[in-house]
Amino acid sequence: MIRPAACALLAVWLAGCGTTSAPVGDTVAVDGEKRPVSRGPTPTRKPTVVLKRGGGFYKDDGPADEIPDGLDDIPDAEPKWEPLHRPALKPYVVLGKEYVPNTTVQPYRTRGIASWYGKKFHGQKTSIGEPYDMFAMTAAHPTLALPSYVRVTSVQSGRSVVVRVTDRGPFHADRVIDLSYTAAYKLGLINGGSGQVEVEAIVPGGPAATAYAQVMPPRPAERDEIAELARRMADEEKAEPNASTAGTGGEAPRGVYLQLGAFANADNAENLRNHLTRELDWLGEAMRIQAGGGMHRLHLGPYASRGDADRVAERIRAALGYKPTVVVR
Repeated sequence: MIRPAACALLAVWLAGCGTTSAPVGDTVAVDGEKRPVSRGPTPTRKPTVVLKRGGGFYKDDGPADEIPDGLDDIPDAEPKWEPLHRPALKPYVVLGKEYVPNTTVQPYRTRGIASWYGKKFHGQKTSIGEPYDMFAMTAAHPTLALPSYVRVTSVQSGRSVVVRVTDRGPFHADRVIDLSYTAAYKLGLINGGSGQVEVEAIVPGGPAATAYAQVMPPRPAERDEIAELARRMADEEKAEPNASTAGTGGEAPRGVYLQLGAFANADNAENLRNHLTRELDWLGEAMRIQAGGGMHRLHLGPYASRGDADRVAERIRAALGYKPTVVVR
């Protein structure tokens, strides 16, 4: 004879055979009802993304843990005249390469590789002072006036988007523009990390398509600015070290350093430090912003010897295509 208690246990076991029970801890009783408990963020929409080394995004960067729904419905940026951000228009040097930004919105067209940047930069300050939003239709460019607008077209698929350029970069030898996550997604560049594109500046009120060949060479006045920048850098390197150190808790010790960048504007130096800290996350030495003589120089080090500094400089060149200069303080 089967006891009533055994019948109850048997009924529970048979019911379990006919259904799939949630693991313990997946529900919780609230006001007498069982409700699911999330074990972490659950994306509402997350396109398939393959994170591969050597792709167009920064190491360990990539899509956010939670992707908003409706990325396809996010409209393109709407070109309009905006006041330019003057501090972002000054000449600067990154990894030994000189950049002369446009000081006006002007025609521009080029082809090259576009990459994209994601969660590691989300919320960080851009070169115009606004926080980076990886789900907005924005981009970064080394020399276009900020802010301005460009049409980016995938050479492979023919898809086009219009983005607002708000930031500086990418500082890779083989790339012409960095796109936001959403812009890259709409162009079909997410899985590959990068892709060939055509970039064309949009002059508000001008013709929809502007025929223009590559990057304009610097005008004489702009060349003078670069020459002045180079002169200042040379003078400071010859002078007795007495520059202050920003954001490091004191003056930097004497020694051998790698100079990663030089800017007239402190915010641009800080912006580069944020980017390189994330991109070159294998570095073991500190990045210091040295302020003096109207310049803000981003230094990496110190190193025990010039040979040690040269080895790291060569590794940076292999990663980014540009090599920093060695300075002794």
